[in-house]
Amino acid sequence: MSPPAQAPGQSLEALLVLMARLRDPQTGCPWDRAQDFASIAPYTIEEAYEVAEAIVQGEPQALRDELGDLLFQVVFHAQMASERGWFDFASVADGIRAKLERRHPHVFAAGAGAQPLGDHAELNRQWEQHKATERAAAGQGGVLAGVPLALPALTRAAKLGKRAGRVGFDWSDAASVRPKVDEELAEVEAAQASGDAAALAEEVGDLLFAVANWARHLKVDPEAALRAANGKFERRFAAMERLASQRGLELAALDAAAWESLWQQAKAGGA
Repeated sequence: MSPPAQAPGQSLEALLVLMARLRDPQTGCPWDRAQDFASIAPYTIEEAYEVAEAIVQGEPQALRDELGDLLFQVVFHAQMASERGWFDFASVADGIRAKLERRHPHVFAAGAGAQPLGDHAELNRQWEQHKATERAAAGQGGVLAGVPLALPALTRAAKLGKRAGRVGFDWSDAASVRPKVDEELAEVEAAQASGDAAALAEEVGDLLFAVANWARHLKVDPEAALRAANGKFERRFAAMERLASQRGLELAALDAAAWESLWQQAKAGGA
């Protein structure tokens, strides 16, 4: 029989106490004591991706575990900040609570300050307006300010395009983006023909930026789409490996025609 679940506050307090103990200068874990914000940041990003992976897989137990790992990252950063006298976990929680209240006046405002709920598009507009106001108040000037550099490049490209679109610098629809994709593809081919490696890398980047924003206008998340394509490629390649093994074929010895035959069989098999 499972022990009774603790109240959320008790569980969180126990986690904060554990984190402080891990970082104790005398009795803590040597590895945990040696970490700083920069060394922990990659783990934080990794855990966020593992949460997304658990969601895609539809595994509730895995999602619970990965959310715990991500929460531990927040607690770790808050503990290190507390040690420096910057802020603690409570101020992190208070900050996000206050921000969410500010950005949801249609839910939390009372009396004359209350706003009508509006439709989904209107709520998005209000949300973005609140964010822009907060950035301006914080001195983060510029339309593109505050788009995190640590975002995956495809995600950041789409966000930059969306942010520029708020002030009218954008394509009108998906169909109008397509010529830009064709233009960038032609420039990639021209750079390749020139033999200029730096120009080629620049033009490939421009092409990817255009494709990311084409996906945005098509209402497709470019990062999620590429992630799905990666998964499909992995499944099909694994199927080709199985087929080759069953036939006693050595992968490195296969020619282009043999690879294409295996690829088509993997596709036909549903991989």
